[in-house]
Amino acid sequence: MRPRPRHRVRRPNTRSNARQGAVYGLAAAVALLATGCGSGGGTNTAAGTGPGATITAASGFPVTVADCAGKETTVAKAPTRIVTSNASSLEMLLRLGAGDRVIGTGFPPGKGALPAELAEQGAKVPVLGDKAIPKEKLLGSGADLYIDTFGAMPMMGGGATGPSEQEYAAAGIQHVYLLSTACAGTPKAAKAPRTDLSGVEEDIRRLGAVTGTAARAEELVTGMEKRVGEVRTALAAVPEAQWPTYFLFDFDAGTKQPVAVCGRQVANAVVTLAGGRNVYADCDADFKPGTWEDVVAKNPDWIQLAVRNRGSEDANRKAFDDAEAFLRGFPATQGLKAVQQGHFIRLGSEATTIAGVRNADAVQQIAQALHPDLVKPAGTPAAPATTSGQ
Repeated sequence: MRPRPRHRVRRPNTRSNARQGAVYGLAAAVALLATGCGSGGGTNTAAGTGPGATITAASGFPVTVADCAGKETTVAKAPTRIVTSNASSLEMLLRLGAGDRVIGTGFPPGKGALPAELAEQGAKVPVLGDKAIPKEKLLGSGADLYIDTFGAMPMMGGGATGPSEQEYAAAGIQHVYLLSTACAGTPKAAKAPRTDLSGVEEDIRRLGAVTGTAARAEELVTGMEKRVGEVRTALAAVPEAQWPTYFLFDFDAGTKQPVAVCGRQVANAVVTLAGGRNVYADCDADFKPGTWEDVVAKNPDWIQLAVRNRGSEDANRKAFDDAEAFLRGFPATQGLKAVQQGHFIRLGSEATTIAGVRNADAVQQIAQALHPDLVKPAGTPAAPATTSGQ
């Protein structure tokens, strides 16, 4: 029997619905639970059928994974032809060193959306669908593994549904899911707000197990834990009641009606770990439509100008400028405490609301803005968050 990893895997909060596209641009997914003991020809199996099972083997095949309903899939060997449903799982695979096995993706990353070190390889991945991959194209792709970050829900665009499990099997495609942003609609979904990145870390480990890149997965998770741990240590003496309140303004979702980024979204964990109090943490969802009247009533101390990457530094700067100008000029928001004090954090949506390694970088970047006397810049791979108007 292989030894257990030294880390302790915590039970994650995994309630989050997928609303990727023109409105929220997020990747959501269903549970992928790769776990178990194995030696020689033994099978790595799930320690449980629901979210939060503990990984007890670092690598090796076969690997058994399960979705939120407990349905298991056994991956007999490392896949060689992988299709991803969107940029979130694609980025994870690129970081794991399995990018050369990805033969297609849906919801491709926009120009500049991937970190510089991954951009060239990511750009070479064929796009099978600008939004969700059409059913026929997915089944005919020649894939042996499909990483699904949407889960059991109607495919985006046109209202068509994805392939059935029987159709995946007939096409020779094994269908597995992510965990951290996917179990929202299931009875086993966590009921409490998400306050840590354990679900994201487990997803990285599980993808490592399924693709035979477990060692690299552990390196990525260790790096995340180190960065988050530095922030926790720095803020240990600050009572939560003294943390500033925080509103994530999803500028690209529209300004007529703000979107509430709620407690079950991964961004709530990012903000909480950074020493902020999400003003919508008590919202029992991942997102919900909000009102400017409600934002005014909450009167946040800080506002994140969350815009999606436009593909260049100049274009991103303009998008941040436009988001700030709206808040300063809109009658309902121009009197907010954060607006009056210029407490804006310029940090893109991708690192905050999409599950991945960059979540840990975002924790550091936000903490540096909220607690500058305690948290110092640490040279993380992603560009630092910036503040404006102070």
